[in-house]
Amino acid sequence: MRKSLERYFRTDKLPHIWCPGCGNGIITGALVRAIDNLKLDQDKICVVSGIGCSSRATGYLNFNTLHTTHGRALAFATGIKMARPDLKVIVLTGDGDCAAIGGNHFIHACRRNIDITTIIFNNSIYGMTSGQYSPLTPVGAYATTAPYGNIDRNFDLCKLAEAAGATYVARGTVYHVPQLIKLIEKALLHKGFSVVETISTCPTYFGRKNKLGSAVKMMEMLRDNAVSVKAAEKMSKEELSGKIVIGEFTNVEAPEYTEEYMKIIKRAQGEE
Repeated sequence: MRKSLERYFRTDKLPHIWCPGCGNGIITGALVRAIDNLKLDQDKICVVSGIGCSSRATGYLNFNTLHTTHGRALAFATGIKMARPDLKVIVLTGDGDCAAIGGNHFIHACRRNIDITTIIFNNSIYGMTSGQYSPLTPVGAYATTAPYGNIDRNFDLCKLAEAAGATYVARGTVYHVPQLIKLIEKALLHKGFSVVETISTCPTYFGRKNKLGSAVKMMEMLRDNAVSVKAAEKMSKEELSGKIVIGEFTNVEAPEYTEEYMKIIKRAQGEE
């Protein structure tokens, strides 16, 4: 770790609990590097997480942090942003935490366009609780709760976010780290609800259950199967099968929720 980045971590809480080969440390490192590159005020940042492997990140990060209940990170983050709109509020959430029990909070945060940056750690499985399938587990993949293969169609979470009204939507992977850092930087600077889905690796459960090989092999799969948004536009549906489209999908402006809410307060107080 660069010495200059140590101040962003609670070093007394390290080493972390994540398995060897897990991508969670890479995503956490990308977030810290993005914050450092942008020179954001450390005391004006609040990082919120729910429950799951990814959600342990808040315990290691030296910001204002909140480790909340399963699926409720965005609900807590909304309360924080409404009370303190001056804070940069960041949510760290996993594919199960965000898309399953937290799914309704996710779509309404998108719809409201509240100024929160949400980084989704997508390793296609529930890692903390022994490898159950999640709403982002691919069809046909194996999990402890899908021993004969998953038949549920998985969400495209970026498309869901776009459809629900998020104004910044992007996807990266834990292999393409320089790009991931840049996407997180843009998300942090964006005014409105921003989403960065990050395709990650879980060699302990997803990799082992699906016989994907070592952590290195799983990283190579991300390298070999990722295509850019521009390249994907020229590919057929058949050519895109099994591919991971990465890059920026949406970057638009729309009224931000806390600002609109303040207008309502002023109107109610007769100031408008």
